[in-house]
Amino acid sequence: MNARGLTRRWHRLTLRGRLILIGSVGVAAGLALGGLILVRTLEFTLQRNLDEGAVGTARDVAGLVHAGRLSDPIPVGGGVSFVQVVDGRGRVTAASAGADRLVPMLGPGNLTSVRSGARLTVDGEQLGITGAVRVVGEPLPGGRTVLVAVSERGTAESIGVVKGTLLVAFPILVGLLAAVAWRVVGWTLAPVETLRRGAAEITGTSSARRLPVPAGNDEVHRLAVTLNDMLERLESTRRRQRAFVADAAHELRSPLASMRTQLEVAVRLDTPAPGAGSQPELLTDLLTDLNRLADLTNDLLLLARADEGALPPPAERVDVAALAKELAGRYAGARVPVQVEAPEARWVRGTPGALRQLIANLADNAVRHATTQVRVAVEDPGEGVLITVTDDGPGIAPADRERVFGRFTRLDDARARDDGGSGLGLAIVRELARLHGGTVTLADAGPGVRAEVRLPAADRV
Repeated sequence: MNARGLTRRWHRLTLRGRLILIGSVGVAAGLALGGLILVRTLEFTLQRNLDEGAVGTARDVAGLVHAGRLSDPIPVGGGVSFVQVVDGRGRVTAASAGADRLVPMLGPGNLTSVRSGARLTVDGEQLGITGAVRVVGEPLPGGRTVLVAVSERGTAESIGVVKGTLLVAFPILVGLLAAVAWRVVGWTLAPVETLRRGAAEITGTSSARRLPVPAGNDEVHRLAVTLNDMLERLESTRRRQRAFVADAAHELRSPLASMRTQLEVAVRLDTPAPGAGSQPELLTDLLTDLNRLADLTNDLLLLARADEGALPPPAERVDVAALAKELAGRYAGARVPVQVEAPEARWVRGTPGALRQLIANLADNAVRHATTQVRVAVEDPGEGVLITVTDDGPGIAPADRERVFGRFTRLDDARARDDGGSGLGLAIVRELARLHGGTVTLADAGPGVRAEVRLPAADRV
């Protein structure tokens, strides 16, 4: 199977299956490596013990030769198979019972190697023994050598038993560990499956539901808490969008209905009905409604761009004191006088159009509800730039001073749909202040309300 086929099969496995497969392969590789080390260590140990026993027998026989007490046949024990004493010409001078007395167990080349201390493994058939034979030598004076042969059959059988045991035990052990790991991983992933089922049950109409949070303080618990927080934010955004759409539709319906009614009257009647107003008055009313509709559309577009983060960032130094003075002429014919106090230039980093609209929205709101006058001031309190717009109207209760920044929010005693306000002015002011890194708050002016906008001052050049 090619690599692509293996990749497809791998991706078809569940997470549980992948974890078990990886774990089983890792355990099998570890056991195989451990088994190999064990077998090699056992082979080395048994071989060393076998050599030490043979060398000990060879030295004992050499001691008997030195003492002149070597009997014939040579006595052997401790698992030694054969012993020969060979002279310098390769002739057998003494041997143990059963050993060949005519032919030495090693040829001339191997005999020379053994005399120099080498330990050889030879085929046991030449000695009449099944399996391999380990041969060691002990040199004697006069060129003689004591040769000791020990069968490796017992060692090979022991190693074979260990190998067979490992080959049978390791697969069983890997299978048992895989079965246990399957249950443990399944138990560990059970909360994840619960989260998946809970997420599958959440739809667009039931988004208020939340995912089950497992007990504990592990990664799955924190994941469930994070997902529920995300769902709460999404639901909050969804509620705001629904309210925004409903309020926008309601606001748009009023000027559209007014325009439709006036146009129907103009179409049905060649001459205005008594009390219906003259043609110029009709056009004036239509133009007023159109302006109101255009302003509302522009406000909705600005808020939508603010929600998407699409408003242009502050990019230039702007003198807000100069902007406030420019706006003073706009209110020359307002219902109450507007006084601007901005004696010195106050620089901030921003967008002129956005800052102009910020001040204008506050001034429009103040003019709409002031009793005798409105005061606009731009000053430097020591930390940034402070813009204040104060009116002497009915004021706003402390409990409502945060609520009025909501979109389409009007207070019953001071905000009416028919007075020209859309309920978006203060919401736009907050978004524009936030865009410029500032804040906006409302305070008591005793009587009236004072709107305070704090903006960071621009760096001096």
